[in-house]
Formats: sequence, C-alpha cells, structure tokens
Amino acid sequence: MARVHRTRKARADLVGIWRFVATDNPDAADALLDRLDEACRKLAEHPRSGPARHDIRPGLRYLVVDAHLILYRIVGDGIEIVRVVHGRRDLFNLD
Repeated sequence: MARVHRTRKARADLVGIWRFVATDNPDAADALLDRLDEACRKLAEHPRSGPARHDIRPGLRYLVVDAHLILYRIVGDGIEIVRVVHGRRDLFNLD
C-alpha cells in the first residue's frame, strides 16, 4: 500500500484550514478535512492522476478538492503532500 507523507507546512496548512472553517461550522471543517484526507489516499494509489506543475517546482503535482489545492510530489513509497492551500493563493509565492 502506498503511503502518504505530509510535510510540516502541509500539516500546518490543514490545521489552519480546519480552524478557519470551524469558526463558523466545526462539522463542515471536519467534513472538509475528511475529503482532503480521502483525496490524499487516492493520490497515493494513483500518484500520476494529478497534473504536473513543473513551472512552480520540479516534480510538483496538484489535485483540486473543493476550493483547495493539494500540492504533492511522488516519492519512493507513495506521495509527499507539500502544501494544502486555497486555490486563490499565488502558487509562485508560497513560503
């Protein structure tokens, strides 16, 4: 089974997304994180399903989930989630 690795920034992104949504609706925040997590598991099984974004960073790929982008790269035993950001973020200026 392919593994999903998350960078420290990706984990912080997920916490921030949950906190932002949970301010208004904790159940919606939980549901969104569930959808993001399920998408990551599917990506690990089919890592080339997300389009490449070599213009941002070599080897980077993405998948859209609701209004968010999962930015990831393929690694030896699965995928590494690099960031999870809102789709309106400037992807060329992520810290």
